[in-house]
Amino acid sequence: MKVLLTGATGFVGSHILDCLLARRLAVRVLLRTSSNRRFIKPHLSHVELYEGSIGDPASLGGAMEGITHVIHCAGATRAKRDAQFYEINQNGTRNVIEAANRHQGKISRIVHISSLAASHPAPAGAPAREDDASAPVSEYGRSKLGAEQEVLANCKVPFTILRPPAVYGPRDDGFLTLFQTVRRHFVPRFSGGTEALSMIFVKDLAEGVVTCLTHPAAESRTYFVASPEVLTVRGFCEEIARQLNVWTLPLWLPVPALWPICATTELVCRMMDKPSLLNRQKYAELRVPGWVCEATRLRKEIGYVASTPLSDGIRQTITWYRENGWL
Repeated sequence: MKVLLTGATGFVGSHILDCLLARRLAVRVLLRTSSNRRFIKPHLSHVELYEGSIGDPASLGGAMEGITHVIHCAGATRAKRDAQFYEINQNGTRNVIEAANRHQGKISRIVHISSLAASHPAPAGAPAREDDASAPVSEYGRSKLGAEQEVLANCKVPFTILRPPAVYGPRDDGFLTLFQTVRRHFVPRFSGGTEALSMIFVKDLAEGVVTCLTHPAAESRTYFVASPEVLTVRGFCEEIARQLNVWTLPLWLPVPALWPICATTELVCRMMDKPSLLNRQKYAELRVPGWVCEATRLRKEIGYVASTPLSDGIRQTITWYRENGWL
């Protein structure tokens, strides 16, 4: 068994690599020459490196030689312009699928990492389920849905699609600002927008991905992979505050008031030619009632449950942030 992993240098991909190597599996990683390899540096002598990218079909052809399984984790969560989401997430996935199809009969499974954003917003009382009609509200979500459609329509080798919600944990810079805000004694509270959330600790996600790589029941299936706990932004922040041992004050954030902030941040980042975390697309995701999904199908069919309690996940995240000078 030999696994090709795309996106290995990223937050989620690096944890998937940790999990693969912990199970003593042979791994080839597809890396761009310019990739920042800080998260996987300890592993570089234990994996096979192959230079290329999901945007380069020729390099993908060579990367698939001798491979039995593929985990496609590479993707864009931020972009300088909306078209980049489609170039990387949808077109890149198309390239991966086409390269794998040329090795039909030799590749036993592709696990494609999608997102809850490809489905639809949902409150705690009516969580999103895998068979629901998709209705993404952002270009990111629509690009991830487009990537799923590439897999469903064109993949000729066995596949599994996984849809994680918000992912947190060591090495993540997406939630770092929230941890820093709480450390400064403020707990954001949204009024008129997202409150209920499904989340998953990154190490749980990695275990779920690797489990689906070989489980026979996962073939041709789509799964939400999330913690059983339904959280709120307030509850998430209060647990951070408890573990940081800081007092806090509520920071009320009426969601409509975030629109000019998101729009201005997007404009400034575009002028600086940098991707923006806060933009009008993010506003579209923030203004809905919630992002909650039902993950029981994965438990019933695969027997997998994301088992890390929120308190343990936040503790491990804070420890890593502090050890690496991020917090």
